This record gives sequence, structure tokens and C-alpha cells, in this order.
Amino acid sequence: MSDLPGVADVIADIPRHLTAIAEWGACLVYILIARRRFGAIGTILLAAAGLVVLVATQWWAGTLPLSLWIPGMLVAAAVMFGLILASLEVNPVGAGYVTARAFVLAELTASVYWQLDRFYAADLEPVLQTVLWIAVYAVVFVLAWWVERVTFGHGQVLRVGARELVGALAIAAATFAISNLSFITANTPFSSRFGTEIFYIRTLVDLAGFIALYVQHRVHNEAIVRRDADAMLHLLRSQHEQYELTRRSIDDVNRKYHDMKHHLDALRAEQDAAARGRMVDELEDSIRGYGAVVHTGNHVLDAVLTAKRAYAAEHDVQVSYVADGALLEFLRPLDLTAIVGNAMDNAIEAAARLASPDVRLVRLALFAQDDFVMLRVENTFDGVVDREGERIVSRKRDEGHGYGLRNIETAATAYGGTVSIDDGTEWFSLRLLFPRDARRAP
Repeated sequence: MSDLPGVADVIADIPRHLTAIAEWGACLVYILIARRRFGAIGTILLAAAGLVVLVATQWWAGTLPLSLWIPGMLVAAAVMFGLILASLEVNPVGAGYVTARAFVLAELTASVYWQLDRFYAADLEPVLQTVLWIAVYAVVFVLAWWVERVTFGHGQVLRVGARELVGALAIAAATFAISNLSFITANTPFSSRFGTEIFYIRTLVDLAGFIALYVQHRVHNEAIVRRDADAMLHLLRSQHEQYELTRRSIDDVNRKYHDMKHHLDALRAEQDAAARGRMVDELEDSIRGYGAVVHTGNHVLDAVLTAKRAYAAEHDVQVSYVADGALLEFLRPLDLTAIVGNAMDNAIEAAARLASPDVRLVRLALFAQDDFVMLRVENTFDGVVDREGERIVSRKRDEGHGYGLRNIETAATAYGGTVSIDDGTEWFSLRLLFPRDARRAP
């Protein structure tokens, strides 16, 4: 193949509709992977509309002078952003992050095909050229889908922030600039004056950009996993330490009860009414604060509920319970503190947001139901529930929050239990159902 006559001729020869299809196909790869806003019919209609708009955009960009080539590509990128934002369950930051990846993938796909087409152009019939671009596009997109579905997680909510967006945009911009520099000017140390080299540089740089974005997301995922694991471990330890503290308080109550018998004997023996009164006052002061101890038949549950009732009292939240603690003897202490502790914390914090203390209510019920054990924690709340997809998330955004419900689900699942939630207008209900005498999965 002879060298191409010039940069302008090279650009003029690139079919705009193939660029549009590459951009559309790259968007479709991520739409098929990430969590979508709509069902199959809605997604198909959006995808069809996106293809029409991208083809029209590329046709319009093809009428622009060479000096406006980059603005034309930015308009096409904006259309890709709109298609992804409309199709996926993401915010604008997440849509921009996905668009950067889709844009680089589209550039890579188009450059791979165009390099092969230019090399074999003299030997292929038009029909075979069509077969070639369909085959190349299909192979590249299928490979990209197979690679990206592992890192993105099929159907998972995308968890990225401004830092990840800036990084992805920087990689995409650098990839696009370096790979297309030769189309703009040949008078730089990083551009080529020959058509075949232009295609080779573009393909190689686009591939490097795609790999860089892949690595960026893998590193981001690993950081999320480490942060989640650390936060969950911190919460579990905190709940267990709270249980140990409350258990020691209960032991103090038992010792106080033992001492009480001696105090009563002393009172009976005291003949002086004034001295007896002073002893009664001292005795009353010594037992003040010990009246909130819970007795359910399960010493771990007693400790947790005692601590949570004290925590609720500090926030003017009324807590009531009806519980047969013996039903949860199959739970390990750490799992029991994780489940009940997190459930009560969430309920108390939600009820405490209400303005009037009279309506700040939390109710716990633990009872047998046929061959199952039902644990239900209900609380009044303001009717506001934050979600990421189908998952309820904490309204606190600082580190260490947002993992309580996840801890509950993890612990319940280990025993074959199920978790269900009912968020009405006034009452929020968390229900856990366990098989009786369940055993923890290894």
C-alpha cells in the first residue's frame, strides 16, 4: 500500500457513519453491563434514538472545515454522554466517567478497523469491506464487554466520584490528543507525515488509553473493597466492644443485687429512724440508673438492648420491646450484636430526626412463627429514604457510615435468613426471618 497523499485526504476518506456506529456500539457495551434505568423496551428505544442522533451528528461534523474537527468530536462525545445518562442509573459524574471509557473504546474500535481496511483496501470488494468492519466491530465490542463486565460488575451501581471522573477524562483527553495529533499537524516530534504510520500510532495509543482506563477502574474497585472491609470490621468491633461494656454493666447490677441483701439486713437492724432514712437515701442513690436493664433470656441480647435503650434515652427516643431471646441462641455473639446493634442504631437515629420527642418511637419484636424466628425492628421516621439503585444507603456521608444494613444482610444470609424492608410514610420496618435452630454457613 502506498503512502496516503495528505492528512486532509486521510480524514476525508474516513466514513462518518462508521465512526458513529463505533461510538454507539461503545455506549451499548456499557449500557449492557451497568445498571439500567429502564426495561428492555425502553432501553432499545433509547439506543435506537441514540444511533440516529450519533449518525446525524457525525454527518454534520463531516461538513465542517478541518479547523472545527475537534469541536465536532466534542459534540459527538456530548451525544454519547446524553445517551449514557438517559440509559443508565447513574448521576452526571458517573455518566461522564462511563462516557470517557466509551469514547476511548469507540476510538480504538474505529482505528483497528480503519487500519485493517487501509491495508487490505486494494484487495477487497465492497461487500467484503462491509463484512470486515462488522466482524472487527463485533470482535472488539465483545472482547471489551467480556473484560469490562468483570471490573464493573454486571448490573451493579457505579460508585465513582469527582476524582475518578477527572482521572478518566484526563486519560481520555490525552489518548485522543496523542492518537489524533497527526491528523491535525505533521510538524511535531510526536506526529507522523505518512498515512500508514498515522493509523498505526492511533491504534496503539488508543489501545494504551483503554488499558490505562481499565487499570484505573481496577485500582478504584480494590480501594472500595478495602474501604468497605475496614469500615465493616470497624463497625463489628464497635458493636462487640459495646456489648462487652454493657455485659460488664449487667455484672455490676448482679453484684449490686447481691449487696442489696446485706443493706436490707442492715436496715432491718437499724432502730434509729433518722439513720434508717439516711441509709435509704444512700441506697436509693446507689441503685439509681440500674433500672433500665433488659431481660430477654439471652445475655448477649440483654446487653445490646440495654445499651441501645440508654442511647435512645439520650436522644429522647422511646424504645419498647417484646422479645424471647432464647430464640436467637443459634446466633454467634458477634453476629447477634451486628444484627441487633446495627438495626437499633439505624432505627434510633432515624426516629431522632423527628422534631417532636412524643413521636420518636422504636419497637422491637422477637417471636417464633411456625418453623421460623421473626425479628422485627420498627421506627417512626420522616419518610425520607436515600437509595443507590435498590440499596438503601445512609444519609450520613462521612466515613464509617452506610454499612449497617449491609452488615445485617451479611450476617443474616450466613444463617440462611432473609431481610425485608417496608418504608412507609410514617413507619420504617426491618424484618429478619430465620429458620429455627439455624446454623451458620462455613
